[in-house]
Amino acid sequence: MAPVIPEREEAALPAESKADQAYRILREGLGRGEFLPGHRLVIDQLVRAHDISSVPWREAIRRLEAERWVEIIPNAGAVVRPVGEDERRSTMRILARLEPLAIALAADRLTPTDLTQARELNKDARRALADFDAARHAALVRDLRSLLRSRCPDARLVAMVDEEALRLELADRVSPAHAPGRVAASFDEHAELLDLIDAGASPERIEAVAREHLERTLGALEATSALG
Repeated sequence: MAPVIPEREEAALPAESKADQAYRILREGLGRGEFLPGHRLVIDQLVRAHDISSVPWREAIRRLEAERWVEIIPNAGAVVRPVGEDERRSTMRILARLEPLAIALAADRLTPTDLTQARELNKDARRALADFDAARHAALVRDLRSLLRSRCPDARLVAMVDEEALRLELADRVSPAHAPGRVAASFDEHAELLDLIDAGASPERIEAVAREHLERTLGALEATSALG
């Protein structure tokens, strides 16, 4: 069940430039998993596929390079950057600090429908794990976390969390991280967090519980990496 993420009200924006359109297409492709680490971004192919000339694509790729989504490799061109283990851990540390705050700020804005949907996502994720469907399980957990932070009023904070969450998702699509014992425990921890939100717990309490959950996962991954 795909979550219904509430839309934010935004002021009217100026018309999108061709470079901005090219950049949006590439970022959306990253989000859908269309462009995985190691994928070559061939400008001629992009021109034919989207009827946008080469100059906007080059501008968009330079922007992605500055944001560390893409690297330029001699004789290969623009390639989606791989996410190494050090960067994965760094990304998880950032998420462990920022995402709990976003969830805490969103908590009192989540509707009963949001919470019902979040509980269903948690149940579906548990079923996916029981069915050995790791890809569906991971997608459902991402949807759950995205839903919980979706009503955060701090748009800049949400953008930062979304950026790091996407970076982690790309890493996991290529080389899923394993934290023995953590996956099964996470369902009960998500349920506890949802109960706190439903009961109107303080933002400080919600943030602390969400942070403990993510830090335990990070600790388990780091321990597994050290053993390897």
